[in-house]
Amino acid sequence: MTVPTTPITITITVRYFASIREAVGVGQERLQTRAATLGALRDELIARGEPWAGSLARERAVRMALNQVMGQEATPLADGAEAAFFPPVTGG
Repeated sequence: MTVPTTPITITITVRYFASIREAVGVGQERLQTRAATLGALRDELIARGEPWAGSLARERAVRMALNQVMGQEATPLADGAEAAFFPPVTGG
């Protein structure tokens, strides 16, 4: 018999950069989450509603990093980690 488990809550730091920081009004925050991956964290933040929903929307190009290393949707989170969200960098 398999016993269902409750997802573990972890505490992470989330940093926002450039236009995302401007939209949400903060550069960083510490939060408790049950998200297991960067993609799940993004969905959790979108579920907060505006301004997160608009700035992190799935149809928008958003880059993600974990502990200052570029990450993907499936990148796993860990307690004490730093996640970052930022728009693609362009320049000339």
